[in-house]
Amino acid sequence: MPKTVVTLGIVSLLNDASSEMIYPLLPFFLREHLKASVAFVGLVEGIAETTASLLKLASGWISDKVGRHKLLTFIGYALAGATRPVLAAATAAWQVLGLRFVDRVGKGIRTSPRDALLANACDESIRGMAFGFHRAMDHLGAAVGPLLASAVLLFSPGNYRLVFALAAVPALLSLFVLWFGISETPSRSSLPSNAGVGNHSEKSQVHVEFARAWSDLPATFRWYLAALLLFTLSNSSDAFLLLRAKDAGVPESAIPLLWTWLHIVKSMAGTHGGMLSDRIGRTKAIVLGWLVYAGVYATFAFLHSAWQVWAVFTVYGLYFALTEGAERALVADLLPPEKRGLGYGAFHFVVGVGMMPASVLFGLIWQLFGFQTAFFFGAGLALCAAALLAAKIRR
Repeated sequence: MPKTVVTLGIVSLLNDASSEMIYPLLPFFLREHLKASVAFVGLVEGIAETTASLLKLASGWISDKVGRHKLLTFIGYALAGATRPVLAAATAAWQVLGLRFVDRVGKGIRTSPRDALLANACDESIRGMAFGFHRAMDHLGAAVGPLLASAVLLFSPGNYRLVFALAAVPALLSLFVLWFGISETPSRSSLPSNAGVGNHSEKSQVHVEFARAWSDLPATFRWYLAALLLFTLSNSSDAFLLLRAKDAGVPESAIPLLWTWLHIVKSMAGTHGGMLSDRIGRTKAIVLGWLVYAGVYATFAFLHSAWQVWAVFTVYGLYFALTEGAERALVADLLPPEKRGLGYGAFHFVVGVGMMPASVLFGLIWQLFGFQTAFFFGAGLALCAAALLAAKIRR
């Protein structure tokens, strides 16, 4: 495993542990300490995720232009990390909204350049394993973070501010690991700086160059984005799965444990899922994962006991293992190095754009026609996406 891949994995573990110390507690902090409404909590998350999705597209293209993937990755992590100790001092709900906005700006800036940095650091033959390892470390951090928060609250009950302040420690460590653990030789994109601009302003020049870079993306990659968007429309919020789990018999007190178990499965199987895509091909691994997803969603329509929920959540974790590394590795397989920043920006943008309507649509179907229809609808869309991917992306 290349040093850059291992280092980025450690960075993600530390940063996600920091983030997940805060994220599960944030709604309670807003409601109980700052007296915010439920609608405001939804507004915070909606603005945060939309911001991140839009910035991922722009930051990927910029990182290709300047050839400094590491620098933009560092800036993104630093912005997010800086919000952690400030959040501990927040006294109003609007301050939390601003800090979440800055946090997601950091995520939007760092994600695409980081993925391009990782892809460029390894050979195609191990790229699936590399991305699988990275996602596994990310999920391990997501499992560790809530446990650390719980440990702090065990000794200091209700002291959310202390948790937020201590969350800055792993975030700061991740910056040290990133800056001193990775070296990158800057290399600019092959796009000419004045391509098709003439006498236009600098703003017009940026628009023209971005449009040119977008139009130069291969048709195969565009089909991949289309299949990915179709699948994302089937991939509603996991909050619906947790609601269904409770209805099927999982006690409310066990829901956090179920969520932690899902992250553990993702972490344990992620690297192996990526390795499988190196052996059998990205498309086959992704299609297999999407078929597993369709099976899980169809099964959720019939669950009626707690042990069944735990079993299906375990299989659901295998879907992530099969797809997360392979999906990211396929971006690098389909694009040359000088276009990977934009490619990863487009990848994350499509996923982000599809997530919100997916959850709204799923919720409406559940409310109007029942949960079984909603889960069957999600399974059907996933099957259509798998068919489109298998038909259009062949190696």
